[in-house]
Amino acid sequence: MSKKVKCLIVDDEPLALQLIQAHIERLPQLEIVAACQNALEAFDLLKKEQIDLIFLDIQMPVLTGIEFVKSLQHPPSIIFTTAYREYAVESYELEVVDYLLKPITFTRFFKAINKYLNQNQAPEAPHPAPRTAPVVEVPDDDFLYVNANKKRIKVSFKDVEYIESLKDYIRIHQANGSITTKEKISEFELKLPAYFLRIHRSFIVNTQKITAYTAHDVEIQEKEIPIGGSYKKEVFEKLGG
Repeated sequence: MSKKVKCLIVDDEPLALQLIQAHIERLPQLEIVAACQNALEAFDLLKKEQIDLIFLDIQMPVLTGIEFVKSLQHPPSIIFTTAYREYAVESYELEVVDYLLKPITFTRFFKAINKYLNQNQAPEAPHPAPRTAPVVEVPDDDFLYVNANKKRIKVSFKDVEYIESLKDYIRIHQANGSITTKEKISEFELKLPAYFLRIHRSFIVNTQKITAYTAHDVEIQEKEIPIGGSYKKEVFEKLGG
């Protein structure tokens, strides 16, 4: 059996900490060693425990997540977890594994874990061929909640046909209707499972719902959705055409 990835969660928000813990517990490759509410606690723990991967909040009292990483001579792998996108550029200069924006969906979380596994999986001995990193499967019933009509509405990915951009909003089209929520399509794209495909600057489609396609558009039932010129190569590679 492969060695488990030893994880540390550092976040001063109890609900955010609990959510990350719940995500970790769904993956057999990962093991939670500890959870800390500030960077000073984490610093002390790193002196005692071997940690492979830290889920680290950025905006924390006393010492920010970025300051904490810079203070470590040999930091473990880092996945930043934050509500503030403005730290993205600075965080990537620290060569972190990924940068997750709260609220963190399981789908976006598993993409970050796969990225970590691909970067860190090693062969068991020098001479055999390297093993491929394990792939985390997304459950068929995976979902997220979106803000609409002053409520948090559950959206099951398998029910979504396509997503349409409306400037700072998106419209999520399902067979039984649509939901409009305030979010940019490029941000929402990061939360989707791998079977969703961006085919146009304004459209993402569920490839499992496609009924036909041409050189110019994708059909989902009676709806024709245009394929953008800059997306054609990727679309046809994905669809096998």
